[in-house]
Amino acid sequence: MSDTQATPEALTLDVRNMLCPMPVIKTGERVATLAPGDELSILATDPGTLHDVPAWCRVHGHTVLATTQEGRNITVRIRVEAP
Repeated sequence: MSDTQATPEALTLDVRNMLCPMPVIKTGERVATLAPGDELSILATDPGTLHDVPAWCRVHGHTVLATTQEGRNITVRIRVEAP
């Protein structure tokens, strides 16, 4: 079966209990395996993630769709853009 058009995927990366710089490093590693249009939800507990991942996205041309924080739990949802 050959499908020439890939469907964007909604994926999750769990970096809870990891401290800076690991959430950004793991995000970069994961994004490198994804296709443009895929969405990635990053689950974290390091408060720096709220600033570091959006900054990383600006540098690398990806889009931040949402950031939320409930207690210690942080979620940053991004869309992978074409290089």
